[in-house]
Amino acid sequence: MTACSGLKKTALALACCLALPSVALADSKREAALEKRVSDLERQLQELLTEVKAQRNAPPQIVQAPPPPPPPAPPAPAKEAPPTFTTAPGLSVAFHGFVSATAFTQDRSFRFGNGQNAETPVPGSDGRTSGFDIRNTRFWLDITGAKFDENWSGGGRIEMDFFGGFNGTGAYSRQQPVPRLRQAYIDLDNPSSGSKVRIGQQWDLMFPIDNVPTSLSHLAFPLGFGAGFVGWRFPGVVWMQDLNHGSEGTKWRVDVGAFDGSWNGPGDNLNYLSGGNADFQPQVEARLRAQGDTWLAYAAGHYSKVDLRGVDGNAPVPVKSSLKSTGGEIGGMWKPGPWNFKALVYAGKGMGQIFGNLSQFGDIGEVGGFAQVGYSFTKHWSANAFYAYQKSDEDDVIRWLGNGSTGLLKNRQAALGVQYASGPYQLGVEWLYDKVDSTSDGIARKTTSGNQLSLSALYTF
Repeated sequence: MTACSGLKKTALALACCLALPSVALADSKREAALEKRVSDLERQLQELLTEVKAQRNAPPQIVQAPPPPPPPAPPAPAKEAPPTFTTAPGLSVAFHGFVSATAFTQDRSFRFGNGQNAETPVPGSDGRTSGFDIRNTRFWLDITGAKFDENWSGGGRIEMDFFGGFNGTGAYSRQQPVPRLRQAYIDLDNPSSGSKVRIGQQWDLMFPIDNVPTSLSHLAFPLGFGAGFVGWRFPGVVWMQDLNHGSEGTKWRVDVGAFDGSWNGPGDNLNYLSGGNADFQPQVEARLRAQGDTWLAYAAGHYSKVDLRGVDGNAPVPVKSSLKSTGGEIGGMWKPGPWNFKALVYAGKGMGQIFGNLSQFGDIGEVGGFAQVGYSFTKHWSANAFYAYQKSDEDDVIRWLGNGSTGLLKNRQAALGVQYASGPYQLGVEWLYDKVDSTSDGIARKTTSGNQLSLSALYTF
């Protein structure tokens, strides 16, 4: 047992001696690895310190925000509104009118002209003709917004069409119609009192401005004009006064006007030297007007005095030295549902200057009138039937033959029209028939009739 124990101790000691070098070798490797790790950490720390020092010594940098996103694309432009324009401060100007075109054929030459201004056939004329007429085309400027004082505001109108004749007499003149001033007036309006004053060229009070016969072919020269009703445009002044301003129910108004004197000579008609201008004798007129929801009625009167010796008093006297021009009329319109009724009757004497007596001048009496019935079948289609009558006193016509009378005695006019309307467009076909009785010597009588068939288009703006 002792020997074995000794041997074990000896073997153990010998093993420890043999193991010491390998242990030392392992410790040496671990120490070297540790030193290398420490050296790497020191190097990294030094690099970090160097970087921090560099950042401290560097100049400050400005950090820019990212650019904003691009703005959204603008929306597609809306449809342009009708152009408007202004003039002097506070004034507004509106441009309106219509374009009119008429193709026509007729079997006589007509007085006032062929085409859109045909009214009555020329006695004794013959021969068919046709053409295309655009002279009804019209435009006007409405001016509003002016202040006259605290209670009165102002405005006005300038209106023109193309019945001023043609540019020359050559082969191409008919395609060059000349503009014509129709109206040019100033309005002064007092809305608190219902008063209006109109100064300038305008329709006289005998012209049925609220009751003009419906037609697409005859606009500037309406159906029955000078052959069933009278009236014309003159420079002058008109006072319009509401009689029950602000009240409910029927609207009543009275108009009183004084207009430039006028006559067919003697003297210079273009230089204010006619018999109607002598001794400052204007045409004086008045009109009483009533209007309801579906109807309108009026009565008008006319008076003027004409000195046939002229302004200087030395012109040869034709039949008498002076005459009085007088006239009166009543008229109205009524629109029950799809129907439309218009009518007028008048009587007077010496009314040549306002297209009376079939545009004859003299102390000539006359009566006349017209009626029109219209019916709207749909919102687009309508039809109108028209009839006008005018008769001058035969003895007066004969007495003034060659002194302002042209021998026209009586006239009858009828018309039928069908129209189609859609928005600002209108199309229409119309047949016009007119028959006039006349004399050239006071003894013989002649009847002349004429027809016109027309197709018209109208665009209103």
